[in-house]
Amino acid sequence: MAVRTFTRPSSLNQSLATVVLPMSTTNGTVRSEASAKESQQSYSSQEQSPLASHINPMSKPGITFAHQDKLPKLPIPELDSSCKKYIAALKPLQTAKEHHDTVIATHDFLRTDGAALQEKLKKYANGKANYIEQFWYDSYLNFDNPVVLNLNPFFLLEDDPTPARNNQVTRAASLVVSALSFVRAVRKEELPPDTVRGQPLCMYQYSRLFGTARIPTDNGCQIGQDPTSKHIVVLCHGQFYWFDVLDDNSDLIMTEKDVALNLSVIIDDAAELPIQEAAKGALGVLSTENRKVWSGLRDVLNREEGSNNSDCLNIVDSALFILCLDYTEPQSGAELCMNMLCGSSKVEKGVQVGTCTNRWYDKMQIIVCKNGSAGINFEHTGVDGHTVLRFASDVYTDTILRFARTINGNAPSLWASSSPDPAKRDPDSFGDVQTTPHKLEWNMVPELSTALRFAETRLADLIQQNEFATLEFPHYGKNFMTSMGFSPDAFVQMAFQAAYYGLYGRIECMYEPAMTKIYYHGRTEAIRSVTDASVDFVKTFWGENPAAAKIETLRKACQKHTENTKDCAKAQGPDRHLYALYCIWQRAIDEEGAEMASSDGYDSTRPSSPEAFDHVNIPVVGSPKRDSALSENGSITSAPHAQVQHSMPALFADSGWDKLNTTILSTSNCGNPSLRQFGFGPTSGEGFGIGYIIKDGSISICASSKHRQTSRFIDALESYFLEIRKLIRQIERRGASADKTASRAREAEDHRPKANRVKSRGRNILADGKQPQQPEAESIAESDDDGLGGYGFFDAGMLLSALKAKDEVEPVERDAITRNIGRKLKFAEY
Repeated sequence: MAVRTFTRPSSLNQSLATVVLPMSTTNGTVRSEASAKESQQSYSSQEQSPLASHINPMSKPGITFAHQDKLPKLPIPELDSSCKKYIAALKPLQTAKEHHDTVIATHDFLRTDGAALQEKLKKYANGKANYIEQFWYDSYLNFDNPVVLNLNPFFLLEDDPTPARNNQVTRAASLVVSALSFVRAVRKEELPPDTVRGQPLCMYQYSRLFGTARIPTDNGCQIGQDPTSKHIVVLCHGQFYWFDVLDDNSDLIMTEKDVALNLSVIIDDAAELPIQEAAKGALGVLSTENRKVWSGLRDVLNREEGSNNSDCLNIVDSALFILCLDYTEPQSGAELCMNMLCGSSKVEKGVQVGTCTNRWYDKMQIIVCKNGSAGINFEHTGVDGHTVLRFASDVYTDTILRFARTINGNAPSLWASSSPDPAKRDPDSFGDVQTTPHKLEWNMVPELSTALRFAETRLADLIQQNEFATLEFPHYGKNFMTSMGFSPDAFVQMAFQAAYYGLYGRIECMYEPAMTKIYYHGRTEAIRSVTDASVDFVKTFWGENPAAAKIETLRKACQKHTENTKDCAKAQGPDRHLYALYCIWQRAIDEEGAEMASSDGYDSTRPSSPEAFDHVNIPVVGSPKRDSALSENGSITSAPHAQVQHSMPALFADSGWDKLNTTILSTSNCGNPSLRQFGFGPTSGEGFGIGYIIKDGSISICASSKHRQTSRFIDALESYFLEIRKLIRQIERRGASADKTASRAREAEDHRPKANRVKSRGRNILADGKQPQQPEAESIAESDDDGLGGYGFFDAGMLLSALKAKDEVEPVERDAITRNIGRKLKFAEY
């Protein structure tokens, strides 16, 4: 069995130091948005876009990273500005007393510790790629809990548009070949760079996408990478197989038919071993363990250097990516999402036979079900969702274009150049490769067998603790929202708040990531979606107010959200900045020798329930532990409270810091027509994880929680989307028709003083057993015209949920909300 040496992971400091370029000038060119954009525009459209033919003679190798040197450095915001935005973000989430305490604590921070920490941060950032990168990697790599359901997000791809190709082997082979074409384009630097309105984005993450693995150690995790990786690993029934797919020149050495043949052979071989027996050696489940436990088990696997287990582990770690072939056929959207995020749990005769054992969560995985449904699950430390989304969309597009070229040879290609046809090459030109599948045979020593059983039961517990629900809303999408003058993302963000408030009567902490890749090595910034304007909208929506008032407050809330989003995209949000100041404070304590590393090892800079991950951007910087500190090598270690002699800066000691970093609604927008769903696990025990895709004519949402009535929340969202469209159309109709079609009697009735309306009490009874006429603002006729089908906004159970929140709402406001919700209880059918 051929073995390829895996590049041993170096310390994070060393790995970051190797990529740092001069920050002030590069070849005499100042780093700035203008210079980066100018560099982008120096390439013609043909040179930038390869979508023209099989080989684009105008393409320029090296374009992928051509603008990196000119990207501006991530700015450190002004301290006063960040503190003001921090206070504003907390205001709608706090009581008057809590907010008063936060204001006092923040002002005290500005007067005392803040200025000194700001100067230390600026000094620390001098010469670094950016000021947050080291701390950001630490927050991920020092996270000890399992990465499955806590860190790794998923994408569910749309089915292949050709039904005949939606079988497992054909779909998987097609995706593999397209993925390898993407690998080749990155390695040859022919992949056109991402841009936003002509502004090139940082492409560094693409260099960390393949041949990469998260490696647990005794002192936190590290990232290992084999930049010359040429093989993939295939998982089937929990069994491991591998074969080479690229040559030393990164050209493909197998056609789609060759790959399909290999996959068919693997599936047949894996089926020879009964699944209950295969489960005993499904070592992939160990990657779902607590990171320290997994580190110890890797030591067992590597106990004898050059042993069979060590070689097998080496091959898995260094693979380009993992291909998971599942034997199941999930049918519902929720089942598909669960399968892509954590796999299914199914115990037969005391043995786990679900797909949860057919995974390796420390690497990027392409997952293909028996019926051809496919998705991607990815390790999130080094890459954000935006990067993997580009990979997913290009792979999906290429599968279609390649099939089109089998019908029409002149159909375009997505790539600037393509590999020589493997079928026409001299086999000797491939070099030292193994194209025949090899099965990895692990030596299941007693320690591993016992550990595998314990890991599987803990994983099954974890899966059972979470639930998923999906919404594929077909009635409208981006086109309708923009035609009505709304930002689609802001529109959907307000929907989450309104639906949640309608169920619980509370305003909760909410998070959405904003991409900051216009900066060198940029990642994300946290958008705080709850604002005074959004709270005003939610309460107006649920109060007894006219449609015009509801829509007007919605517009203002959306405008405020859009302003915040733009601010965060310019790296001017408060979260990352204040988190970096916290880390600098920890570093200062360490340098003064005020604490020592505890025997417990690493402590995360994130909250105990991890919410700091960027599922496609997704994190919220978690609330750092009070007893953690930065060690000399930049890693976070924990220390007993008794040894901490320094008082914590007032801002971090205030309860507002924990409140803002405990997210109940963790959301992320990751839209692309190639995706059917996108999602991640909840970031807190009391929260929801919400991934959403806004398409031209539809909205797709995947929600997860630890059994917090997830389906009911999804139903509430669907009802809200229908209701808000009805209100918008009411306003549009009235604006268009003016008074031409309005009933004069009803108009007079609308303006009649309420004090004189005793005569109108009761309900109108119509002849011939017809249903009573509803108030004109919510008439059945209008509901039918809007395509609402006559279903009410919220059911009686939802009313009870709202009433249970009575202690959290002012009495007058509660009564108004109760009346309004009750008024919205309609008949199920007409």
